[in-house]
Amino acid sequence: MIVRRGPGLLGTMARTAVVAGTASAVVGGMSRHQQARAEQEAQAQAYQQQQQQAAMQAAAQQAAAQQAQQYAPPASEPPTAADLTTRLKELADLKAAGAITDEEFSAAKGKLLGM
Repeated sequence: MIVRRGPGLLGTMARTAVVAGTASAVVGGMSRHQQARAEQEAQAQAYQQQQQQAAMQAAAQQAAAQQAQQYAPPASEPPTAADLTTRLKELADLKAAGAITDEEFSAAKGKLLGM
């Protein structure tokens, strides 16, 4: 008579199938977890790069605005009536003294009056 000491061929095959199935499930779960984690890291890096680019663009725009303001001619205020009167008197005195000609006087007066 044959005495069996183990589960037999079918039992061994069943146990092997269970172990293999469990291993596949564990490996698959780990793989999905790693893939999800890698996607999250990639998204975080992409977001960080977008933020850096936005900050660099804002800084460049601000620098360009400052540079444009620096090289822009200063806004001149229109002369007051007293300033115009004083300048016209100075021009008249120069003309009377013979320092400037009638044409020069007319041109300077036109500039002062905006003609």
